[in-house]
This record gives sequence, structure tokens and C-alpha cells, in this order.
Amino acid sequence: MFKVTDHEMVPKHEVLTPQERKEVLETLGVEKEQLPVIKETDPVIKEIGAKRGDVLRIIRKSQTAGHSVYYRRVVEG
Repeated sequence: MFKVTDHEMVPKHEVLTPQERKEVLETLGVEKEQLPVIKETDPVIKEIGAKRGDVLRIIRKSQTAGHSVYYRRVVEG
């Protein structure tokens, strides 16, 4: 069976622990509801087992910075 996360164009997605989530939100100075969203029906979300309300760290390759980090919260899809 094909795994979406094995595709070279799909960046790494990680579910943050509650402590990591707290630290990220404090560092960014935002509330969880202010983060951009990703739907729970997204194939990557289904594959990694993320649930509604989780916060993800998405690490993308960048030609200028080496990599860039984005955060998303999982919402109903």
C-alpha cells in the first residue's frame, strides 16, 4: 500500500506533545485558535493518526533556509 508520507513532495508532519504545544504557542505569542488549519480529512493527517485539536509541526525543505517550520491545528474536515 502506498504511504503518502513516503512521497518526496510531502513535508514531514509531527504531532506536538502538550508541552511542546504550550512552548510553541508562548514563543509565537498566539492562541491555538489563531494558527492556520489543516483538515482531519487530509491524507497525511489520517496516515499519522492526528486528531481534531492537535497541533502539528510541518518541516518543509527550503532552498534559501535549508528548512522552514510551520504550525497547523487540526480541524473538522
